[in-house]
Amino acid sequence: MKKHIFFVLLLALTMTLVCACGKGTSKKGNSSTGATSDGGSVIVGITNDMDSLDPHKAVAAGTREVLYNIFEGLVKADENGVMQPAVASEYSISEDATTYTFTLRDDVTFHNGKKVTASDVSYSLKRAAGFLDDSEDIKVVTAFSIISDITEQTSEDGKTQVVVTLSEPNTELINYFDSAIIPADYNDQNTSPIGTGPFKFVSYKAMDSVVIERYDDYYGTPAHLNEVTFKIYSNVDDAFTEILAGSIDIFPYISVDQAAQLEDAYNIEVGQQALAEGLYINNEDPVMSDVRVRQALSYAVDFEEIDEIATGGVSAVLKTGMFPSYKEYYNAETESYYKHDPEKAKELLADAGYADGLDIEITIPNNYQLHVNIGEVIVDQLKDAGINATIKQVDWSTWLQDVYSDRNYQTTIIALDATLAPGNVLRYYYEDNSSCFTNFNDAEFNELYDAAVAAVDQSEKVELYKEAELMLTEKAASVFLMSPAISVAVSKDLAGYTFYPIYVQDMSKIYYVE
Repeated sequence: MKKHIFFVLLLALTMTLVCACGKGTSKKGNSSTGATSDGGSVIVGITNDMDSLDPHKAVAAGTREVLYNIFEGLVKADENGVMQPAVASEYSISEDATTYTFTLRDDVTFHNGKKVTASDVSYSLKRAAGFLDDSEDIKVVTAFSIISDITEQTSEDGKTQVVVTLSEPNTELINYFDSAIIPADYNDQNTSPIGTGPFKFVSYKAMDSVVIERYDDYYGTPAHLNEVTFKIYSNVDDAFTEILAGSIDIFPYISVDQAAQLEDAYNIEVGQQALAEGLYINNEDPVMSDVRVRQALSYAVDFEEIDEIATGGVSAVLKTGMFPSYKEYYNAETESYYKHDPEKAKELLADAGYADGLDIEITIPNNYQLHVNIGEVIVDQLKDAGINATIKQVDWSTWLQDVYSDRNYQTTIIALDATLAPGNVLRYYYEDNSSCFTNFNDAEFNELYDAAVAAVDQSEKVELYKEAELMLTEKAASVFLMSPAISVAVSKDLAGYTFYPIYVQDMSKIYYVE
């Protein structure tokens, strides 16, 4: 499929919708400055249901982007990816990287009005680490397994401190302490969650909406908006129809052609987030277990054309599992691999026993149009290498169960997220991590990964991670495609939309402009 034809088809499809873009319908607040307006409400369109309201049980990035507004950890990332104090007012790490000391703020309260205590912090960390008896269904923070002790103490100036002792050195662990702090004596997180964030939970209706409202006793800078409704849509087409009607204020998943239709009624914000879009491979599949087949797939796709068609050429082409935005750790050497070469792909397939061609299946969640669009391009590109690919579209809950949990798939297209720890980015290929849905299971890679995580010397850590990334590329653990740019439609009545290097929707900074 040529680029021109693809764009024409996309345009013809989307123009069949009636484009009647108008002003957003959300109620504004009152302004005393004449420039910004505190108060009011907005509707944010999202295309996935919540897999859990409990922050320690939520798996999907699309769930965590909502819960980000309700929950906080001891620290939280700023726009530059630097971990800043949150529930903790400050923290320190011992020189040997085996002791983390957090000084707690004395003015933080949960949304039920109770003050956050050291006991709440200890409980939350142990729960996230899977150390408690009630940790069933918890999305365990695997990195916390090296925690050997959590104690409470009082500093010289009378402040409460929580001291976390590790069984082995780890300089990356600070990036995991954004794990939510929740009340130790509260058991209804999955129905009526309580956190410490700038917004508190109001209501949730499955496959309909999540409503949050400003928490007026928030210790930090308060949110501008009174209320935010995350409106859930089963697919992008339904959401886009409402965007065209002007009934959604913010929608963070628009495509290039959709942006062109919306630019008169919405501001189109474009930014980078830490996501890795790829054709991810089940390495234990009988066909995909052959490295020659995986390498053939990498030669058969045209990375630049996919980027141009899917995101207008503004994304970063990716050929390994690390995000380019993590500049210190990213191995740029991988970019020279897998130049588009269908004939090379055919040779590899022939060597693997598929001289007459190969049939494969690509499972794609249908709630993100970007994944579907990329899949359609890849199907067309693979034909030149004698690969017949069939797309199997599934809903989001089915993808989570069949692909992510049960690993019952051959290939899939998805965008993976991570915390700011480099080890968390590469966990999808590490055998002992529950997130390793790719089933890469390579002993040499596992050894490198362990050494990189444990390294205290920063230069050594960087080199080990780069070596591990190169291995993922050479062994074609998956077909890494791009770190996609995110295009967000924001009502012209609103300002303050902020991009982060992690996948979140921060509603606390959004405000109305006069």
